[in-house]
Amino acid sequence: MPDVEQVKEVRPGAWRTLESGFNVGFSCIFHGPVGARVKVRYGDGRWRGRNSQLQTLDGHRRMLTVGRGSLVYARVQIRVRKTEHVTYTYVPTGP
Repeated sequence: MPDVEQVKEVRPGAWRTLESGFNVGFSCIFHGPVGARVKVRYGDGRWRGRNSQLQTLDGHRRMLTVGRGSLVYARVQIRVRKTEHVTYTYVPTGP
């Protein structure tokens, strides 16, 4: 599968899931918006999960990676202050 550029409208409030998967590897390369926070969330529940790779977008390219060996559900999530159009590239890994 080739790299796919995505543009999604995200509303403010709680963390919003952009991509997710189970036992699959992929990366998301973010191009904007400035000030948004992104992270990878592992696990299936509020209390039984953990966060990883927490970053704040600053206008430079930022990449979050989910490893193929992840045996738990993984989500790439974003949090914005106002309704934004988020642009990122989805890059699958592995065969």
